[in-house]
Amino acid sequence: MLRGKIHEVTARMHADDHASYRNAIAKSFVPLRITPAHEFPFFADIRTAGAGDVVFTEISSTAQTVERTPSMIARGGSSYYKVSLLLSGTSTLVQDGRELVMREGALSVYDTSRPYSVLFDGEFRNLIMMFPKESLSSVPQLDQLSAAPLSAMHPLAPILSAFISSFPQQFSSLAGAARMKLADTSLDLAKDLFSGILGFQSEQVDTRQALLSKIWKYIEVNLASRELTPNSIAAAHYISTRYLHTLFNETGTTVAALIKELRLERCYADLVDPLRAAHGVAAIGARWGFLDAAHFSRTFRAAHGLSPTEFRHSHRRLDRSDAPNGRF
Repeated sequence: MLRGKIHEVTARMHADDHASYRNAIAKSFVPLRITPAHEFPFFADIRTAGAGDVVFTEISSTAQTVERTPSMIARGGSSYYKVSLLLSGTSTLVQDGRELVMREGALSVYDTSRPYSVLFDGEFRNLIMMFPKESLSSVPQLDQLSAAPLSAMHPLAPILSAFISSFPQQFSSLAGAARMKLADTSLDLAKDLFSGILGFQSEQVDTRQALLSKIWKYIEVNLASRELTPNSIAAAHYISTRYLHTLFNETGTTVAALIKELRLERCYADLVDPLRAAHGVAAIGARWGFLDAAHFSRTFRAAHGLSPTEFRHSHRRLDRSDAPNGRF
Protein backbone atom coordinates (compact mmCIF):
# COMPACT_ATOMS: atom_id res chain seq x y z
CA MET A 1 0.00 0.00 0.00
CA LEU A 2 1.07 3.57 -0.63
CA ARG A 3 1.83 5.76 2.31
CA GLY A 4 2.41 9.52 2.49
CA LYS A 5 0.82 12.93 2.34
CA ILE A 6 -2.18 13.79 0.23
CA HIS A 7 -1.33 16.42 -2.38
CA GLU A 8 -3.57 19.17 -3.69
CA VAL A 9 -2.49 22.26 -5.60
CA THR A 10 -4.52 24.51 -7.88
CA ALA A 11 -2.96 27.35 -9.85
CA ARG A 12 -4.25 29.50 -12.68
CA MET A 13 -2.09 31.93 -14.66
CA HIS A 14 -2.98 34.33 -17.44
CA ALA A 15 -1.36 37.01 -19.57
CA ASP A 16 2.44 37.05 -19.24
CA ASP A 17 2.73 35.26 -15.89
CA HIS A 18 5.36 32.84 -17.16
CA ALA A 19 7.40 32.88 -13.96
CA SER A 20 4.44 31.81 -11.80
CA TYR A 21 3.69 29.02 -14.24
CA ARG A 22 7.25 27.73 -14.10
CA ASN A 23 7.19 27.81 -10.30
CA ALA A 24 3.90 25.93 -10.19
CA ILE A 25 5.27 23.30 -12.59
CA ALA A 26 8.39 22.89 -10.44
CA LYS A 27 6.23 22.33 -7.34
CA SER A 28 4.06 19.78 -9.13
CA PHE A 29 6.82 17.92 -10.97
CA VAL A 30 10.60 18.09 -11.12
CA PRO A 31 12.88 20.90 -12.38
CA LEU A 32 11.96 21.63 -15.98
CA ARG A 33 12.66 24.27 -18.61
CA ILE A 34 9.41 25.76 -19.92
CA THR A 35 9.51 27.82 -23.12
CA PRO A 36 6.15 29.27 -24.25
CA ALA A 37 5.79 29.34 -28.02
CA HIS A 38 4.41 32.88 -27.89
CA GLU A 39 4.70 35.66 -25.32
CA PHE A 40 1.05 36.63 -25.87
CA PRO A 41 -1.53 35.37 -25.45
CA PHE A 42 -0.55 33.01 -22.65
CA PHE A 43 -2.61 31.13 -20.14
CA ALA A 44 -2.18 28.07 -17.96
CA ASP A 45 -4.44 26.17 -15.62
CA ILE A 46 -2.86 23.58 -13.30
CA ARG A 47 -4.65 21.18 -10.99
CA THR A 48 -2.70 18.74 -8.86
CA ALA A 49 -4.04 16.04 -6.58
CA GLY A 50 -2.73 12.75 -5.30
CA ALA A 51 -2.26 10.33 -2.48
CA GLY A 52 0.80 8.66 -1.07
CA ASP A 53 3.53 8.58 -3.67
CA VAL A 54 1.27 9.05 -6.71
CA VAL A 55 0.55 12.57 -7.92
CA PHE A 56 -1.84 13.51 -10.73
CA THR A 57 -1.45 16.86 -12.46
CA GLU A 58 -3.72 18.19 -15.16
CA ILE A 59 -2.41 21.08 -17.23
CA SER A 60 -4.33 23.21 -19.71
CA SER A 61 -2.18 25.77 -21.48
CA THR A 62 -1.03 27.38 -24.68
CA ALA A 63 1.71 26.10 -27.01
CA GLN A 64 5.07 25.51 -25.35
CA THR A 65 8.16 23.30 -25.11
CA VAL A 66 8.97 21.42 -21.92
CA GLU A 67 12.55 20.19 -21.47
CA ARG A 68 14.29 18.06 -18.88
CA THR A 69 17.95 18.89 -19.49
CA PRO A 70 21.09 17.49 -17.85
CA SER A 71 21.39 20.66 -15.75
CA MET A 72 17.77 20.24 -14.62
CA ILE A 73 18.45 16.60 -13.74
CA ALA A 74 21.43 17.70 -11.65
CA ARG A 75 19.09 19.88 -9.59
CA GLY A 76 17.10 16.81 -8.46
CA GLY A 77 13.98 14.78 -9.12
CA SER A 78 15.62 11.99 -11.07
CA SER A 79 13.84 9.08 -9.39
CA TYR A 80 10.40 9.27 -11.00
CA TYR A 81 8.39 7.89 -13.87
CA LYS A 82 5.76 10.07 -15.52
CA VAL A 83 2.81 8.59 -17.37
CA SER A 84 1.27 11.11 -19.75
CA LEU A 85 -2.31 11.03 -21.06
CA LEU A 86 -2.97 13.70 -23.68
CA LEU A 87 -6.58 14.78 -23.17
CA SER A 88 -6.64 17.26 -26.07
CA GLY A 89 -4.25 18.81 -28.56
CA THR A 90 -1.12 17.32 -30.10
CA SER A 91 2.44 16.97 -28.83
CA THR A 92 5.77 15.34 -29.61
CA LEU A 93 7.73 13.46 -26.93
CA VAL A 94 11.45 12.79 -27.38
CA GLN A 95 13.53 10.58 -25.08
CA ASP A 96 16.32 8.01 -25.52
CA GLY A 97 16.59 8.78 -29.24
CA ARG A 98 12.93 7.97 -29.84
CA GLU A 99 10.31 10.44 -31.00
CA LEU A 100 6.59 9.92 -30.42
CA VAL A 101 3.89 12.10 -31.96
CA MET A 102 0.88 12.10 -29.64
CA ARG A 103 -2.70 13.01 -30.32
CA GLU A 104 -5.79 13.09 -28.15
CA GLY A 105 -6.00 9.92 -26.06
CA ALA A 106 -2.32 8.99 -26.46
CA LEU A 107 -0.66 7.37 -23.46
CA SER A 108 3.12 7.43 -22.94
CA VAL A 109 5.77 7.09 -20.24
CA TYR A 110 9.08 8.83 -19.64
CA ASP A 111 11.83 8.77 -17.04
CA THR A 112 12.92 11.88 -15.12
CA SER A 113 16.46 10.53 -14.69
CA ARG A 114 17.22 11.02 -18.40
CA PRO A 115 16.80 14.06 -20.66
CA TYR A 116 13.53 14.45 -22.52
CA SER A 117 11.49 17.10 -24.26
CA VAL A 118 7.80 17.56 -24.98
CA LEU A 119 6.65 19.97 -27.67
CA PHE A 120 3.02 21.13 -27.55
CA ASP A 121 2.34 22.88 -30.84
CA GLY A 122 -0.97 24.45 -29.81
CA GLU A 123 -3.40 24.68 -26.93
CA PHE A 124 -3.51 21.42 -25.02
CA ARG A 125 -4.80 19.59 -21.98
CA ASN A 126 -2.51 16.97 -20.52
CA LEU A 127 -2.74 14.67 -17.50
CA ILE A 128 0.47 13.49 -15.82
CA MET A 129 0.64 10.63 -13.33
CA MET A 130 3.98 10.78 -11.52
CA PHE A 131 5.34 8.21 -9.06
CA PRO A 132 8.71 7.00 -7.70
CA LYS A 133 10.62 4.56 -9.88
CA GLU A 134 11.01 2.23 -6.92
CA SER A 135 7.25 1.63 -7.08
CA LEU A 136 7.88 -0.38 -10.26
CA SER A 137 11.16 -1.99 -9.30
CA SER A 138 9.59 -5.37 -10.09
CA VAL A 139 9.23 -4.41 -13.78
CA PRO A 140 12.62 -4.87 -15.49
CA GLN A 141 13.74 -3.03 -18.63
CA LEU A 142 11.07 -0.36 -18.33
CA ASP A 143 13.41 2.07 -20.09
CA GLN A 144 12.53 0.23 -23.31
CA LEU A 145 9.09 1.84 -23.19
CA SER A 146 10.12 5.51 -22.95
CA ALA A 147 8.50 7.50 -25.78
CA ALA A 148 6.69 4.36 -26.98
CA PRO A 149 3.05 4.40 -28.21
CA LEU A 150 1.54 2.60 -25.21
CA SER A 151 -2.03 3.15 -26.42
CA ALA A 152 -1.43 0.78 -29.34
CA MET A 153 0.68 -1.80 -27.54
CA HIS A 154 -1.65 -3.53 -25.08
CA PRO A 155 -5.41 -3.76 -24.36
CA LEU A 156 -4.80 -2.52 -20.80
CA ALA A 157 -3.72 0.92 -22.09
CA PRO A 158 -7.26 2.29 -22.70
CA ILE A 159 -8.36 0.88 -19.34
CA LEU A 160 -5.62 2.80 -17.52
CA SER A 161 -6.42 5.91 -19.55
CA ALA A 162 -10.10 5.75 -18.69
CA PHE A 163 -9.35 5.10 -15.02
CA ILE A 164 -7.08 8.10 -14.48
CA SER A 165 -8.59 10.58 -16.97
CA SER A 166 -10.60 12.61 -14.43
CA PHE A 167 -8.62 12.08 -11.22
CA PRO A 168 -7.67 15.70 -10.42
CA GLN A 169 -11.34 16.72 -10.40
CA GLN A 170 -12.52 13.63 -8.53
CA PHE A 171 -9.90 13.66 -5.80
CA SER A 172 -11.00 16.96 -4.29
CA SER A 173 -14.32 15.41 -3.25
CA LEU A 174 -12.91 12.16 -1.87
CA ALA A 175 -11.75 11.26 1.62
CA GLY A 176 -8.13 10.34 2.20
CA ALA A 177 -8.71 6.58 2.37
CA ALA A 178 -10.57 6.61 -0.97
CA ARG A 179 -7.78 8.60 -2.60
CA MET A 180 -5.19 6.14 -1.34
CA LYS A 181 -7.15 3.23 -2.74
CA LEU A 182 -7.51 4.86 -6.14
CA ALA A 183 -3.81 5.74 -6.17
CA ASP A 184 -2.95 2.13 -5.34
CA THR A 185 -5.20 0.86 -8.12
CA SER A 186 -3.81 3.25 -10.71
CA LEU A 187 -0.26 2.18 -9.86
CA ASP A 188 -1.22 -1.50 -10.08
CA LEU A 189 -2.78 -0.91 -13.51
CA ALA A 190 0.35 0.87 -14.73
CA LYS A 191 2.49 -1.99 -13.45
CA ASP A 192 0.28 -4.57 -15.19
CA LEU A 193 0.34 -2.54 -18.41
CA PHE A 194 4.13 -2.24 -18.52
CA SER A 195 4.66 -5.87 -17.52
CA GLY A 196 2.13 -6.96 -20.14
CA ILE A 197 3.80 -4.99 -22.91
CA LEU A 198 7.30 -6.16 -22.04
CA GLY A 199 6.14 -9.74 -21.59
CA PHE A 200 4.22 -9.63 -24.85
CA GLN A 201 7.29 -8.32 -26.67
CA SER A 202 9.39 -11.09 -25.15
CA GLU A 203 6.83 -13.70 -26.20
CA GLN A 204 6.76 -12.23 -29.69
CA VAL A 205 10.53 -12.47 -29.96
CA ASP A 206 10.43 -16.09 -28.78
CA THR A 207 7.64 -16.86 -31.26
CA ARG A 208 9.58 -15.32 -34.16
CA GLN A 209 12.71 -17.23 -33.23
CA ALA A 210 10.77 -20.50 -33.08
CA LEU A 211 9.19 -19.78 -36.47
CA LEU A 212 12.56 -18.90 -38.01
CA SER A 213 14.06 -22.13 -36.67
CA LYS A 214 11.18 -24.10 -38.15
CA ILE A 215 11.55 -22.36 -41.52
CA TRP A 216 15.31 -22.95 -41.53
CA LYS A 217 14.82 -26.69 -40.99
CA TYR A 218 12.15 -26.78 -43.70
CA ILE A 219 14.58 -25.18 -46.16
CA GLU A 220 17.32 -27.67 -45.28
CA VAL A 221 14.98 -30.64 -45.77
CA ASN A 222 13.66 -29.34 -49.10
CA LEU A 223 16.86 -27.97 -50.63
CA ALA A 224 16.73 -30.43 -53.51
CA SER A 225 13.22 -29.39 -54.47
CA ARG A 226 12.94 -27.28 -57.61
CA GLU A 227 9.81 -25.70 -56.10
CA LEU A 228 11.63 -24.26 -53.07
CA THR A 229 10.93 -20.52 -53.32
CA PRO A 230 10.02 -17.77 -50.87
CA ASN A 231 6.38 -18.12 -51.94
CA SER A 232 6.29 -21.87 -51.35
CA ILE A 233 8.10 -21.52 -48.00
CA ALA A 234 5.67 -18.84 -46.83
CA ALA A 235 2.66 -20.92 -47.93
CA ALA A 236 4.00 -23.98 -46.09
CA HIS A 237 4.10 -21.97 -42.86
CA TYR A 238 0.81 -20.10 -43.34
CA ILE A 239 2.42 -16.67 -43.47
CA SER A 240 2.70 -14.05 -46.18
CA THR A 241 5.80 -13.81 -48.34
CA ARG A 242 6.22 -10.25 -47.11
CA TYR A 243 6.27 -11.38 -43.48
CA LEU A 244 8.75 -14.14 -44.39
CA HIS A 245 11.14 -11.50 -45.79
CA THR A 246 10.62 -9.36 -42.68
CA LEU A 247 11.60 -12.28 -40.45
CA PHE A 248 14.80 -12.82 -42.41
CA ASN A 249 15.66 -9.13 -42.50
CA GLU A 250 15.92 -9.28 -38.70
CA THR A 251 18.65 -11.95 -39.05
CA GLY A 252 20.76 -9.90 -41.46
CA THR A 253 20.22 -12.20 -44.45
CA THR A 254 17.54 -13.06 -47.00
CA VAL A 255 15.64 -16.21 -47.89
CA ALA A 256 17.31 -16.42 -51.29
CA ALA A 257 20.79 -15.92 -49.81
CA LEU A 258 20.22 -18.70 -47.26
CA ILE A 259 18.96 -21.12 -49.90
CA LYS A 260 21.94 -20.39 -52.16
CA GLU A 261 24.41 -20.76 -49.28
CA LEU A 262 23.00 -24.10 -48.16
CA ARG A 263 22.82 -25.45 -51.72
CA LEU A 264 26.46 -24.51 -52.32
CA GLU A 265 27.41 -26.32 -49.12
CA ARG A 266 25.69 -29.48 -50.37
CA CYS A 267 27.37 -29.17 -53.77
CA TYR A 268 30.75 -28.72 -52.11
CA ALA A 269 30.21 -31.88 -50.06
CA ASP A 270 29.19 -33.90 -53.15
CA LEU A 271 32.13 -32.68 -55.21
CA VAL A 272 34.64 -33.95 -52.63
CA ASP A 273 32.73 -37.15 -51.88
CA PRO A 274 34.54 -40.19 -53.47
CA LEU A 275 31.20 -42.02 -53.62
CA ARG A 276 29.95 -39.39 -56.09
CA ALA A 277 33.08 -39.27 -58.23
CA ALA A 278 31.19 -40.73 -61.17
CA HIS A 279 28.51 -38.04 -60.97
CA GLY A 280 28.94 -35.18 -63.40
CA VAL A 281 29.38 -31.62 -62.12
CA ALA A 282 26.20 -30.46 -63.83
CA ALA A 283 24.25 -33.35 -62.30
CA ILE A 284 25.46 -32.43 -58.82
CA GLY A 285 24.44 -28.84 -59.36
CA ALA A 286 21.01 -29.88 -60.63
CA ARG A 287 20.58 -32.20 -57.65
CA TRP A 288 20.70 -29.21 -55.36
CA GLY A 289 18.59 -26.82 -57.39
CA PHE A 290 21.13 -25.29 -59.80
CA LEU A 291 19.35 -26.33 -62.98
CA ASP A 292 21.48 -24.16 -65.29
CA ALA A 293 25.06 -25.54 -65.48
CA ALA A 294 26.57 -22.18 -66.45
CA HIS A 295 24.79 -20.41 -63.59
CA PHE A 296 25.97 -23.11 -61.18
CA SER A 297 29.55 -22.67 -62.37
CA ARG A 298 29.47 -18.89 -61.96
CA THR A 299 27.84 -19.07 -58.52
CA PHE A 300 30.29 -21.69 -57.26
CA ARG A 301 33.28 -19.72 -58.58
CA ALA A 302 32.03 -16.56 -56.87
CA ALA A 303 31.85 -18.43 -53.55
CA HIS A 304 35.02 -20.55 -53.75
CA GLY A 305 37.29 -18.92 -56.34
CA LEU A 306 37.19 -21.98 -58.66
CA SER A 307 34.61 -23.47 -60.97
CA PRO A 308 33.05 -26.76 -59.75
CA THR A 309 35.18 -28.70 -62.25
CA GLU A 310 38.39 -26.92 -61.26
CA PHE A 311 37.57 -27.40 -57.60
CA ARG A 312 36.96 -31.13 -58.03
CA HIS A 313 40.23 -31.63 -59.96
CA SER A 314 42.15 -29.59 -57.42
CA HIS A 315 40.74 -31.62 -54.55
CA ARG A 316 41.61 -34.92 -56.29
CA ARG A 317 45.21 -33.78 -56.82
CA LEU A 318 45.48 -32.96 -53.14
CA ASP A 319 44.10 -36.38 -52.20
CA ARG A 320 46.63 -38.16 -54.45
CA SER A 321 49.55 -36.20 -53.05
CA ASP A 322 48.54 -37.22 -49.53
CA ALA A 323 48.09 -40.91 -50.37
CA PRO A 324 50.96 -43.42 -49.59
CA ASN A 325 53.18 -44.06 -52.65
CA GLY A 326 50.98 -41.77 -54.65
CA ARG A 327 48.06 -44.24 -54.59
CA PHE A 328 44.70 -44.37 -52.80
